[in-house]
Amino acid sequence: MKRLQILVLTVFLPFMAVAEPAEPLTVFDAQAVTMAEFLWIKRPIVVFADSPNDPAFITQMEFLAERPAALLERDVVVVIDTDPANLSSFRQKLRPRGFSLVLMDKDGGIEIRKPRPWDVREITRAIDKFPLARQEILERFPSGR
Repeated sequence: MKRLQILVLTVFLPFMAVAEPAEPLTVFDAQAVTMAEFLWIKRPIVVFADSPNDPAFITQMEFLAERPAALLERDVVVVIDTDPANLSSFRQKLRPRGFSLVLMDKDGGIEIRKPRPWDVREITRAIDKFPLARQEILERFPSGR
């Protein structure tokens, strides 16, 4: 568990020195949280890998660290699971094989699964197409109707 926290910190620390003071993206270990905790509150992005040393996992975490503000604007939290031996509630429901990126909406529904890393631009464009996200945007900016 300590190695995983150190890995996550080493990935995010270089990006915290950027000039713009952005709130850091919240990253949870899948063993510590359940899907019910995020229901109707946050959009989980679940990143699975068989090891924290998986190159696809490392690349995905770097992508997510590049633009945390765009994800925070869309109420995104990141849940990571790199231990297939301990079946978390996320691993039991989503049943990944190897590396997997799963985008979920606030209603708990699985919207998109990807077998390769996705950058934040692709993720945010996909989220903006979710029905709940479109409804939130219309409520936030009613003049855009």
